Amino acid sequence: MPDDRADRIAGFIEPLRVKPGSKVDLGKDFDPRYKAMVTKKESAELLRTGVSLLAEYQERLAAQNTYGVLLCLQALDAGGKDGTIRHVMSGVNPQGVRVSSFKVPSDEELDHDYLWRYARELPTRGGIAIFNRSHYEEVLVVRVHRQVLDRQHLPAGPRGEKLWERRYREINNWERYLTDNGFKVVKVFLNLSKEEQRIRFMKRIDLPEKNWKFSAADVRERRYWDDYQQAFSEMLSATSTDWAPWYVVPADRKWFARICTAAVLVHTLMEIDPQYPTVGKQARQDLLAAGRELAAKAPEGAAADPYAARHRRAGKAKRT
Repeated sequence: MPDDRADRIAGFIEPLRVKPGSKVDLGKDFDPRYKAMVTKKESAELLRTGVSLLAEYQERLAAQNTYGVLLCLQALDAGGKDGTIRHVMSGVNPQGVRVSSFKVPSDEELDHDYLWRYARELPTRGGIAIFNRSHYEEVLVVRVHRQVLDRQHLPAGPRGEKLWERRYREINNWERYLTDNGFKVVKVFLNLSKEEQRIRFMKRIDLPEKNWKFSAADVRERRYWDDYQQAFSEMLSATSTDWAPWYVVPADRKWFARICTAAVLVHTLMEIDPQYPTVGKQARQDLLAAGRELAAKAPEGAAADPYAARHRRAGKAKRT
């Protein structure tokens, strides 16, 4: 891939990156309606390019079998996580991608440490795992609804700000551990405005085919909007690191959110730059021997090596 394209992608997502060590005020620092200089008319082609690049790099990632990638998607209700996953990952090999959604923890999960259920769904080497909501729920929902802590069977200890500071530190250390072992952590927060959320909720109520997506609990949770904005701001400030930075993706325009998420993921894979393995001398000799045997079995009138024949024809066509 030409370096200039990699540079353009890096420049495109740079305004979305939370600078490690910075203090974030979500309402002031990031605009949910930001769309750079991109128009909706251009978006389809840009997304197709992103999907194509993801497919190429995913194949190389799987072939190299050294790195894994974890994509963490966070958003408030109606933020567009499901649609983003569906569109951005539309061209990849489903065997190399696993999506995990984390709902209310089960009794078994509550009998372990709070990161246990997330660790069970981490990617393998050569694979991509997507967390539809992630371990950051433990400093978001749990922080807004403090009563949830009572179900986590924690030992006696500080429950104030020190608890969240400790969890931020533990999460940062966990992600550093993963990164050091070859598992890249990509973190995207789909930043939705309060008015756009209201519009999307109304759409789910008004359209019969979308009724199934709506829950009265969504409206009840909306009452905690300001609390969530504060929790997100502090989380972004405390956990955007050099090894696993946050990207705040404007989500009021779904098409733009999908382009941005694809760009962030492509950027990560381009930084890894996975390569196809090269075979050794003996393996190469075995391949050539197998090729000669297959070529000898070609039916009468058929090319002994159809792929090589097509390649030669394509080369001649380019020269003429």
